[in-house]
Amino acid sequence: AELGIDSDVCPGVSSFQGAAASLKAEYTLPGVSQTVILARLEGRTPVPAGENMKSLAAHGASMAVFLSISMADRLQEELLDSGGYDADTPCAVVYKATWEEERKIITRLGDLAETVRKSGIKKTAILLVGGFLGNEYQMSKLYDKTFTTEYRKGVEEESREE
Repeated sequence: AELGIDSDVCPGVSSFQGAAASLKAEYTLPGVSQTVILARLEGRTPVPAGENMKSLAAHGASMAVFLSISMADRLQEELLDSGGYDADTPCAVVYKATWEEERKIITRLGDLAETVRKSGIKKTAILLVGGFLGNEYQMSKLYDKTFTTEYRKGVEEESREE
């Protein structure tokens, strides 16, 4: 802009959205998490005070971690030390989300660093972490036929007699 060169902004889908879609996962689920945190580990580029990984991870919210897969050992340690997640918290490493060569690796936080090391993935991957990747959750009420919204009246559950 300073040089008077015009440019276009091309809207796209972020890798955190593409990764969730590829995994068929919803970041916000009733009783699991209603918050999504997008973050990265501090490396050569600092992060603002109060936005370090441990502080953000302490919430235990659904999290997408960018630009940090090459520091998987430190990432695992900081996420575990946060108190927001434990070793059994589900994780997914998605390499080149939405690309033809996309790879998805599902693991648990306690195995993250070893899993990443064995995969050979060093760049171009996003880490998703949180209970939203697990199997224990309620589906969104917005799609529940018994749930009334401003746009439709919920229907009563059919009772079954045995």
